[in-house]
Amino acid sequence: MNLLDIQSMRVEFPSRRGHVVAIAELSLTVAAGEIVGVVGESGAGKSTIGNAVIGLLEPPGEMTAGEVRLAGERIDQLDDAAKRAIRGRRIGMIFQDPLTSLDPLQTVEQQLVKTIDFHLGVGEAEARKRAVALLEAVGIPDPAVRIAQYPHQFSGGMRQRVVIALALCAEPELVIADEPTTALDVSVQAQILELMKRLCRERNVGMILITHDMGVIAETADRVVVMYRGRVVETGTTAQIIGAPRHDYTRSLISAVPRPDIRLDRFPLVTYIEGGAARAGGFELSSHWLGQARDFGERTDTLLAVRDLNMRFVTRDAFFARNRLYLDAVKNVSFEIRTGEVFGLVGESGSGKSTIARLITGIHTPSSGRIEFAGTDLVALKSRREAAPWRRQMQMVFQDPFSSLNGRMRVRDIVAEPILFHRLAATRREAYAIVADLLDVVELGANVAMRYPHEFSGGQRQRISIARALATRPRFLICDEPTSALDVSIQAQILNLLKDLQQELGLTMLFISHDLPVIRQICDRVGVMRHGQLLEVAPTEALFTEPQHDYTRHLLELMPKIDEMLAKGAAAA
Repeated sequence: MNLLDIQSMRVEFPSRRGHVVAIAELSLTVAAGEIVGVVGESGAGKSTIGNAVIGLLEPPGEMTAGEVRLAGERIDQLDDAAKRAIRGRRIGMIFQDPLTSLDPLQTVEQQLVKTIDFHLGVGEAEARKRAVALLEAVGIPDPAVRIAQYPHQFSGGMRQRVVIALALCAEPELVIADEPTTALDVSVQAQILELMKRLCRERNVGMILITHDMGVIAETADRVVVMYRGRVVETGTTAQIIGAPRHDYTRSLISAVPRPDIRLDRFPLVTYIEGGAARAGGFELSSHWLGQARDFGERTDTLLAVRDLNMRFVTRDAFFARNRLYLDAVKNVSFEIRTGEVFGLVGESGSGKSTIARLITGIHTPSSGRIEFAGTDLVALKSRREAAPWRRQMQMVFQDPFSSLNGRMRVRDIVAEPILFHRLAATRREAYAIVADLLDVVELGANVAMRYPHEFSGGQRQRISIARALATRPRFLICDEPTSALDVSIQAQILNLLKDLQQELGLTMLFISHDLPVIRQICDRVGVMRHGQLLEVAPTEALFTEPQHDYTRHLLELMPKIDEMLAKGAAAA
């Protein structure tokens, strides 16, 4: 008997324009101890499966046909109280967004201990002991200290580890993992995936692994289900799906995965659509507003130079300095970014990559050091007015497009805001005309200008963020994990867009990512960080083929080995 048995599931979302079918006739089984991967593009219905199983479909969505059985017991018809008893205790859920999964008003200890004690009834002292052990198992350093902190005091990757610990704390029979490694670097990702595999193997736990990362699927899943527009198009073993896919859509999806073994001039796009037509990829940026008025003065070979940069945060304040505790997030970091270059930063979650980006853009003020932009030390500038002309020349694309966009503003006003702030347009009407043009450049179209951020998919929201970043006609663009939450098809589109913009506008870029295959494809040089220190800087191909530092070699060894399955599939064909 299967642990989970889904038969002919159909999920619909009623709307004024009719019923939207999110899942049509889906059947899926998971055996005890088995990991079943579910892959597909954004909007394919992957996350809807997990929400339907645990009874958390967002209203007005409803399961209109089919049945769901857990260990032989039908659970889709249970009342709300019975479903609540199952959630957490028998079915654990790892949600994609760790920030919205955790209560910001409670410490990690309160949330973990309360959950463990509620489901297992072991008492507060034992529950805390188990909570600390779980945090250690998912790779949280100093778990006995960090457990007393609030979610906002953790980095994105560490928050995701806390969410994973929360899903596993009640020892469930089935775990539904929705993009569990999205915000994690390769070292922590490998640790989490090994924890999941060990959990399934030793405790006989079944798992549905929903992900856009084919490398994670290659390393973890026993079987794979490929979804397209709410339907299953192919099912098979992991080796067969990745190495020798049968369906045209699966082949197209696999081809869009960034290659870790070779560098390509352009990211392949998912070209399959139902009916056999193909999607067009790429765009041409001719004479355009973005390329005008870009006389930034004398061109220098080095655009950005970071000199002996340090950043210390106070983790525990006290009246007497000797009683304060500090975290050295950045320690004596120095590097240069040449004009027109794409410079990559890689490293573990919490290594200081995003902190450096925030220091460069002025969000944080460094404890010491210099940040020289076009020969001017930005740290030495005394006022915002002095800094404004330089800050206009650098913009940032953040990791999470949803939280970086104002949900109460229309897209038109979000993108127009920096244009008006820096007085790049004489009137608001002129600014809106520029916005319409920018939305065309990022391939959204001017017709979306009056919509709100919540009406877009993750990939579309990231395009809005890019349009806003381009609105000041910058010469330097910082991209902090811009594609970490996107599936391979949208990721390819966004990265090709950034490549085109960089080449045609002469943009200089700092590209921060934990995705090493993406770094190999897009960057000219790469710096490797760990514990706030810059360990190695090298040309991209040299770093991947002949790494000098032991830690760099360690990171490269941990990369998921999807290229081996691809090679086997090509040889078999």
